[in-house]
Amino acid sequence: MPNPVRPAETAPGAPLRPVKLGAPDAVLDRRPDGTIYVRHSRPLAQFHGKLSEPLEKWAVLAPGRVFLAQREAEGGWRTLTYARVLDAVKRIGASLLRRGLSVERPIAVLSGNDIEQALLGLAAMYVGIPYAPISPAYALMSSDFGKLRLILERLTPGMVFANDGLAFARAIYATVPDSIELVVTRNPLGDRPNTLFADLIGPEDAAGVAAARAAVTPDTIAKFLFTSGSTGTPKGVINTHRMMCANQAMLAAGFPFLSEEPPVVVDWLPWSHTFGANHNFNMVLTNGGSLYIDDGNPTPPGVPKTARNLREIAPTIYFNVPKGYEALIPHLRADEALRANFFSRLKVLFYAGAGLNQTTRDDLTRLAVATTGERIIFLTSLGSTETAPAALACTWDFERTGNIGLPYPGVELKLVPNEGKLEARLRGPHITPGYWRQDDLTREAFDEEGFYKIGDALKFVDPNDPAQGLLFDGRIAEDFKLSTGTWVSVGPLRGRFVEHCAPFVRDVVFAGPDRDEIAALVFPDIEACRRRAGLAAEVSAAAVLDHAAVRAKFAELLAGLAATSPGSSTRVTRAILMAEPPSMDKGEATDKGSINQRAVLQNRATLVEELYAAELSPRVIDIKI
Repeated sequence: MPNPVRPAETAPGAPLRPVKLGAPDAVLDRRPDGTIYVRHSRPLAQFHGKLSEPLEKWAVLAPGRVFLAQREAEGGWRTLTYARVLDAVKRIGASLLRRGLSVERPIAVLSGNDIEQALLGLAAMYVGIPYAPISPAYALMSSDFGKLRLILERLTPGMVFANDGLAFARAIYATVPDSIELVVTRNPLGDRPNTLFADLIGPEDAAGVAAARAAVTPDTIAKFLFTSGSTGTPKGVINTHRMMCANQAMLAAGFPFLSEEPPVVVDWLPWSHTFGANHNFNMVLTNGGSLYIDDGNPTPPGVPKTARNLREIAPTIYFNVPKGYEALIPHLRADEALRANFFSRLKVLFYAGAGLNQTTRDDLTRLAVATTGERIIFLTSLGSTETAPAALACTWDFERTGNIGLPYPGVELKLVPNEGKLEARLRGPHITPGYWRQDDLTREAFDEEGFYKIGDALKFVDPNDPAQGLLFDGRIAEDFKLSTGTWVSVGPLRGRFVEHCAPFVRDVVFAGPDRDEIAALVFPDIEACRRRAGLAAEVSAAAVLDHAAVRAKFAELLAGLAATSPGSSTRVTRAILMAEPPSMDKGEATDKGSINQRAVLQNRATLVEELYAAELSPRVIDIKI
């Protein structure tokens, strides 16, 4: 019988599980104009020149160790060792060279994480051919394939890969000309030329592959990663071998425990994004670890798969986005075997991609203590696709969520005064040289000293003690002024709003530029609202949100938030609950679930006017201050 753990079951003062981490370190240079330069006192350690080097290293030192594992349809794990991966990579590399692929004719990947994509990407980088893993959502969830079409036009690929021809057929027919070679793992399309992935693992060409590998330099383009589009159209970020290898040396400085024991990672995070790919995949590769590809994700059908995988495979470091941790908690509470295995050798819980609410962190801490008697350290960092990705990281125990730490060795952080905030800019060997075939955007992305303008504002946890780290202080482009001239800091307000309204809110967009007060377009958690109203599953989202119990709860939440808001810049007075989720095709949402505030406000302008109308509609929830 499962042995559920209740949140109250905890051990006050539980010890922190030992783990070797980098110590806080910051050297500051304050300039008369208010600009602050922050760096680590130690230089960056020497790093690999190309990603083929750690692959070859571990194929010699640990040839029989599992590198890649994937759940098979029959239920077992399909595994590949380092030696087998290197052999396949060389054979696939020979096939790619015979096709004349190049930076002008790279490889585009439409499908998600699997062993075949890993082998194809490693082979391409081994012989100096860039590849571009594209978010599967652009092919599977889009109705017009607009973003996918734009990306392929910019790439001009010579090969397109999809693991399942049938699943991606609509997107392929709409965006991939017959002149481009199509490679599929299974279900080839019968009415156009196809190559089976298995046929790429062909005869060896030791001399040709060795020559191509020798020609790869640290500045060779390894891959293109496309930004999620949260601030506009996806941009093709150039990723060089130098960027990714330097970033792994930075991570090694922050997480030295990785070199003491090869990491075991169970991970669903997509390789079309830098967190799953450059951070996690490359971390496993560089440190000779084992990556178990999680076929789950933070959705109702996906979380049970993740729980099943974690019940079998005990990770040494675990990565997820905040929503993923929230979705996993009920399974951990209800399943004793899952808890025992998950926490058994876990050294670090790591989140990125969004802010983690304190409730989720506290719940996970209680579960860890109840299971093991120890707390597991919870860490995060700051970075972007353009920074490969890690630039700053918190590598020490901090009682609250949100501390993004300090720069890694080799990273220069520049904090520039901007409308009362400190705008972050970054420089170092992990920074992209620019955007593919978009020179104008590349010029705009860097300042006169060559610092990349990441667009985030930061603030010190304690201005008198910089070694305590930095906090995220919002996106510069999202902040706005009320009619009074008061600035609204959207990022921190959004985090506060979502945490205060948990579990009833998934996301929120704030209106208010040049208005007297802040109003909100709220994207609720429909299922949480449904439970509040006691309604059946077949009741529509609109009917759920119109239920008196749901509206009363949101009015109560708004009033409670306003009561703790000291001024107009943090007080939300009106809201409309959105039955229609943010649209990816309209640019309102990215494939990883983040919101494009500007697009939502533009596309739903009539609702914004409704929020501020003199005579309020029945849809508006209004509180009287």
